[in-house]
Amino acid sequence: MDREITTTPVELTTAQPSAPTAPIVGIEESLPQQLKVCAYCLEPRPLTEFIRRTGRKAGKASRRGACRTCRKLRKEASIMNGADGASSEDESVTAEPAALLPIAGARCVRRIPRPIPAPPPPPKGLDLSELKATRQGIVRMRGRTDKGRRWLQETDLETAATLVREFAAVVVNRHTIRRIYSNKMFKQYILSRDEYTCYFCGEYGDTIDHLLPRAKGGHTTPLNCVCACSLCNQSKADRSLEEFMISKKD
Repeated sequence: MDREITTTPVELTTAQPSAPTAPIVGIEESLPQQLKVCAYCLEPRPLTEFIRRTGRKAGKASRRGACRTCRKLRKEASIMNGADGASSEDESVTAEPAALLPIAGARCVRRIPRPIPAPPPPPKGLDLSELKATRQGIVRMRGRTDKGRRWLQETDLETAATLVREFAAVVVNRHTIRRIYSNKMFKQYILSRDEYTCYFCGEYGDTIDHLLPRAKGGHTTPLNCVCACSLCNQSKADRSLEEFMISKKD
């Protein structure tokens, strides 16, 4: 027997468009904007106006010292200075590097030639003449971290001799030297020795700077480091002491 099949009509409804939501405006504007003080005009600028650092000092918020405006001014001044030098009669006079040109709005820094700080008392240890490299041509160097943990690494004989000669290390045995200071101890020693006075301008300083930059072969030693203010530290960059002291006011 056939079963009767009944169908129930289904009412089809079209979905009503939902009310448009208000666009979210200004999310980026509401976020706190990171600022950085330019080393030349001393004005706080957005972090995006500074060039990212590369290499050892690279980081998410690590930027160079000059803002976009100051970089443009320095570039224009460098071009103008180069054109003037080319038109002068003395062709041996070269254009001054852009890093030495004055920047409008920068604080006038009075650089006073000062005597090099006296070295600390020589530490107790073996004589430097007894230090020799191993058969592999290395010298072992050991020390302690800021938390007191021991560390050991290898270096070359020339670097080891420089560290001992400049009172940053002491000879333990024929193939080993020991670093005298940890990072925090060394910074505190330099600031206390120089009485928190910038070596370059005489203002208050709370950073340390290398007289001979590490990029040019300098080391972190008591004879090569001095107290410096933040402005002089950034302005000097990788210039030597003589180049920085005789340059024009940044």
